[in-house]
Amino acid sequence: MCNIFSIERSGYYGWLRRKPEPRQCANQELDKRILNIYNFHKSRYGAKRITDDLRDSGEKCSKNRVAKRMQHLGLQAQAKKKFKVTTDSKHNLPVAPNLLNRDFSTTGPNQKWVGDISYVWTEEGWMYLAIVIDLYSRAVIGWSMQSTMSRQLVCDALLMALWRRGFPKNVIFHSDRGT
Repeated sequence: MCNIFSIERSGYYGWLRRKPEPRQCANQELDKRILNIYNFHKSRYGAKRITDDLRDSGEKCSKNRVAKRMQHLGLQAQAKKKFKVTTDSKHNLPVAPNLLNRDFSTTGPNQKWVGDISYVWTEEGWMYLAIVIDLYSRAVIGWSMQSTMSRQLVCDALLMALWRRGFPKNVIFHSDRGT
């Protein structure tokens, strides 16, 4: 094998017997601790925070050394996703009156329907979900899902509820405020 790599036999055996340098051993130990902290904090901690954690636990190291070791390991802090505000309650649009006044009791189906809009994270991004529920059976009777929160989202959910409950097929929804 030494002939293939063109090295001296004595050099190869010397390399085998040589102990790793203290700095190399210290770096391997530091790498393990950095990985543990990085994984514990779900890849959110960068060199500064990891250095602070290491110092709190008694390890003497600089931020630059931790940054170099993280670069060597291929670790990079990942920013947390920003909070997205989806509710705008300061608008001049009309607000529908509360007709139920928290009276959710019913004696039969199709007496009281309620609806809500929510958003769900999917592989394709945020999707908005509108649902209509019959309070008598607590069953979802209409729903719609779209990538944008629009009037059409709510209208589609209501139309599905009407269609599934056998209401007239010629119901048309329109808005006097435009789309």
